[in-house]
Amino acid sequence: MSTVAEIKSAIDRLTFEERCELEALLHPRVDDDWDRQMSADTEPGGKLDRLKQASIKEAKAGKLRDFPTPGSR
Repeated sequence: MSTVAEIKSAIDRLTFEERCELEALLHPRVDDDWDRQMSADTEPGGKLDRLKQASIKEAKAGKLRDFPTPGSR
């Protein structure tokens, strides 16, 4: 591939997953403070670990519920 037109054409033929991979390659995502804090909070023993574990337990038990939407109450 040597022209921009050829590259654009090839991109159009990519699967969704391949386009995501290309996007990540062209625009690497840098974690900010919020991302780092969320990662730390969901690690074992983190602030959200208890909630995460409870959610996993409910999912395995088939007790998942729909997320409430505005006006659904």
